[in-house]
Amino acid sequence: MLEKLNIYIAGHRKKIIFFIISLCISVLVAGSTYSYGLLGPLSVFGIAAMGIFMVSLFRNPRTGVWVYLGYCFVLGFLVKYFLNIPVGLALDGILVLTWVSILVNMKNFDWGRLKNEHVQFSLIWFAISFLQLLNPYGGSFVGWFNELRFVALSWLLIAPFVFLLFNRVVDLNRFIIIVLLFSLVATLYGMKQLYLGLTQGEQLWLNAGNAGTHIINGKLRVFSMYSDAGQFGASQAIMAVIALTLAAGPFSFTKKIIFAFFSVVFLYGMAISGTRGALFALASGIFAALFLSRNFKVLLVGLIFCSAGFGLLKYTNAGDHIFQVNRLRSALNPKDASLAVRLDNQHRLSQLLEDLPFGAGLGMSGMNGTIYNAGKPIASIPPDSYWVKVWVMYGVVGLTIWFALTCYIIGKCSGIAWKIRDPKLRVKMIALTSGTVACFICSYGNEVMNGMPSSVIMFMSWSFIFISPGLDKAQTQLESDGTDI
Repeated sequence: MLEKLNIYIAGHRKKIIFFIISLCISVLVAGSTYSYGLLGPLSVFGIAAMGIFMVSLFRNPRTGVWVYLGYCFVLGFLVKYFLNIPVGLALDGILVLTWVSILVNMKNFDWGRLKNEHVQFSLIWFAISFLQLLNPYGGSFVGWFNELRFVALSWLLIAPFVFLLFNRVVDLNRFIIIVLLFSLVATLYGMKQLYLGLTQGEQLWLNAGNAGTHIINGKLRVFSMYSDAGQFGASQAIMAVIALTLAAGPFSFTKKIIFAFFSVVFLYGMAISGTRGALFALASGIFAALFLSRNFKVLLVGLIFCSAGFGLLKYTNAGDHIFQVNRLRSALNPKDASLAVRLDNQHRLSQLLEDLPFGAGLGMSGMNGTIYNAGKPIASIPPDSYWVKVWVMYGVVGLTIWFALTCYIIGKCSGIAWKIRDPKLRVKMIALTSGTVACFICSYGNEVMNGMPSSVIMFMSWSFIFISPGLDKAQTQLESDGTDI
């Protein structure tokens, strides 16, 4: 009898383990619901999900990267939904755990792949940012640390992921699909905000001082799941550039239709955000895509259409009764009151920075400046731009270095995309390169490339572009061997 039982257990071990785990979870859910209400089962499921995540993560570090990427999209929603819980710390937690998993499995990776400009530049920028701790202007240590996490540490930790963990075309495809789908969900949620209303947490966030920038003439500037409308609108414009580029690629008719659908939806998301800077992201990204496509006839036609669109906005009153069109039109008005305020702020900052060639230090501008360095005059002036924010924190010396590093990487990515031979891979590289160009340009108007999810998409895009020559070589080899299916 005992022998038969052992045989049965050995043959049905997985089912028995699954039954025991399910039974335990059921008991815990029932007990926690009785004791703590809805919070109880949510906590149980959260713990169970964490356990599954940890097991999957240490078996395969790639899991951490995909979870991190997805979490970047929903972070803004969680911050507004759980107002009193520091959900942003989970972002750092996932990043650190992923690196712990990589180090535990370090023998499985080719660390020599990290010898490239992208990783090296991220290390240089981190070193410069770290040394800002010694800035004599005397900012808050907490403000410095919080700013360091986003402006330098995240770049340093994210840049190596692709080089270590992803070396297949399927990984690139998965990355593109994930960012497109999450951006689509963001658009749909933005439509929900516009037509069905906000959640209680979102309304409280507006009431806490954000209504002034998000309610214009009684109309909501949609911010979706992101930190604010500026990040949402710019991200939608960037994704529209990527989707439009892919729609023009050598793919099947069905895929072209899908990519075209994505682009139309993202353009609508850009419009309902009321983000004027997104218009320049769209224009610069499309121009980059057309130029890199090497089809100069199409480039000329594209320039004509773009010029016609800008002319329609600037020199006519067509669609002025539509709030979103009116917002975009104001971006081309040199007498716009918002632009005048921005220019005045930059003039005031230039006076304060005149004797600060290395800037005022990290955390001295933007939200961290307002919270942690409220007593400093320079912290009270909003930067209204990531370029300006870098200038305030790092000075003209740091701004020059940052600008040079960024332009070099974008230039290198453009050169790589230009030389890729496989037509499908080449279009994907053009799409990602153009998206990063759009992100960089529109960061002059908003703090885009320092926010989620745009910064992560940009860093990972750069890394995928850097490894694409190897993917191109492998793809060409498969075709020459007749083994490509």
